[in-house]
Amino acid sequence: MNPFARLSLPLSALTLAFPAALPAAEHRPPNLIVIMTDDQGYGDTGFNGCKDIPTPNMDRLAAGGEVCTSAYAAFSVCAPSRAGFMTGRYPQRFGFERNTAWQPAVDTTGLDVRETTLAAALHPCGYKSMAIGKWHLGSNDNFHPLNRGFDEFYGHLGGGHRYFPEELTIKNTLDCRNEPDSYRSWILRGFQPVRTEHYLTEEFTREALDFVRRQKDNPFFLYLAYNAPHGPLQAPADEIAKFSGIKNEKRRTYAAMLTIVDRGIGRVLDLLDELKLADDTLVVFMSDNGGPTNANGSSNTPLRGGKSEPFEGGFRVPFAIRWPGQIPAGKSYAEPVSSLDIFATIAALNHIPANPERPLDGVNLLPYLRGEKTGAPHEHIFLRMFDSGAFAMREGDFKIVKDKKSEKIFLFNLAKDLSERNDLAAANPERLSNLQAAYQKWNAQLIPPAFPGLDMHQWSKPKAGAADGD
Repeated sequence: MNPFARLSLPLSALTLAFPAALPAAEHRPPNLIVIMTDDQGYGDTGFNGCKDIPTPNMDRLAAGGEVCTSAYAAFSVCAPSRAGFMTGRYPQRFGFERNTAWQPAVDTTGLDVRETTLAAALHPCGYKSMAIGKWHLGSNDNFHPLNRGFDEFYGHLGGGHRYFPEELTIKNTLDCRNEPDSYRSWILRGFQPVRTEHYLTEEFTREALDFVRRQKDNPFFLYLAYNAPHGPLQAPADEIAKFSGIKNEKRRTYAAMLTIVDRGIGRVLDLLDELKLADDTLVVFMSDNGGPTNANGSSNTPLRGGKSEPFEGGFRVPFAIRWPGQIPAGKSYAEPVSSLDIFATIAALNHIPANPERPLDGVNLLPYLRGEKTGAPHEHIFLRMFDSGAFAMREGDFKIVKDKKSEKIFLFNLAKDLSERNDLAAANPERLSNLQAAYQKWNAQLIPPAFPGLDMHQWSKPKAGAADGD
């Protein structure tokens, strides 16, 4: 493993280790743009086979780099997944195993302040950073992006948001009593609430373009976390009308929402070309977890299950990575990779030192994507869902799964059975036992959840027919 592929230090320690940017004699480190969609299905990109929703710009990004066909989010629901990406560590290591509830007055519900975020790690290396869109890592000021290493923030702190500006009727964050209220709050610029004028996805794209223009002469990290196509399902009528051929009403609106995201991605890529920054920018596109197919009309085809499940459809996600001249274009990579690898990859490129007390779980992907290293970047991919007792672990082609609805542990060969329908456990007791032992060894390193989750609050689930809530 690359010696720089493990890091987690407090911001103060990082500042001491790197008091200035990289020496001027060295080549400018690459910009990093991570574009994360929310609840997008595995099968809902053209590069993963989608036929009824065009995604030309997601596909353009993928064609300029590599598609990782076996890419996993750190968790199968929103907030823990983002905590894993943001730290490069399995979120269960620091107790972030539940979706955060809207609790701005509570300083314990959020991303552990002892964990180093990617923005904080890059700050001493001269990067300017901005988080745009959905945060979901805590609504208390302790967890605010500007207190977790980011220089700028434009977005919302909770798990989702309404999209039309006329529906954002609560100005002050503290006036939001609960999660559904938070969906109607004004958008924050830093700590200040501001009025929006456009459909929210378009607002976020505009902010991303402005940030790139302003930071074109500096190395920058842009975390563009669209809350689309997460519910509530809302899109302009003229956009929905373009998909009249889709019979499922939810999927029609979902398609419109995804199209507006795709258009925004295209504008970001166009601007990189215009500013001649494309060759200096590492761009990653992914979803935060699998699609909740019944809730938003998404598709995880050909995978089994969806969001909040331990099957492939829960946390195997669309994933493409582009860096012209550094990552081969037009290829696919089949070995399992993880959203945790984004941190490790950019840390390696910036020679950020390791911290043995809080090691990263991610791996520097570049040598694998370039063909300089063979074999799999990860021996195992893990998932634990403490509250339901569900878990999963992949080792090579084989995967064990304990579903929350069953006490049985399943064994699948994903190379032959991607849809996880043919249980091999009874016929392979020794393999099953060995895989269980490997999972239990990892599980012994984890801690219980550190705070109550969103679904533990009586207001967390909207009444029948309502659209808000995670």
